[in-house]
Amino acid sequence: MKKLLPAVVLLAGTLLAGCAGGGTAPAPARMSVPESCTFLNGDNFAPTGSQKEQAGQIANHYQEVADKVAPEVSAPIQAMADVMKEVAATPEGTKTTEQTARLTEQINKIGQYCK
Repeated sequence: MKKLLPAVVLLAGTLLAGCAGGGTAPAPARMSVPESCTFLNGDNFAPTGSQKEQAGQIANHYQEVADKVAPEVSAPIQAMADVMKEVAATPEGTKTTEQTARLTEQINKIGQYCK
């Protein structure tokens, strides 16, 4: 039994060490709602290029922002990113009336938190 114990400890240590490096990275810390609102109010992102290119850049920017801000404002921003991905997938990169209404609805949801 005395010879078995060190082997078990060594095996357990090896397994734990292997598991420690193989997982996914922890999610980055998100901002609080007040920090998120301050960040959003100071955001001065300006896309360039054609309308289609701009729609893609906006979609990517919204996605990046959604990953940083508080969950309360992240969900509407994620929805906005999804709409802009749809817009970027069109030949001209122009929004429909329905897409514009969806964006406005999400902006209003953010406004409930960031007054």
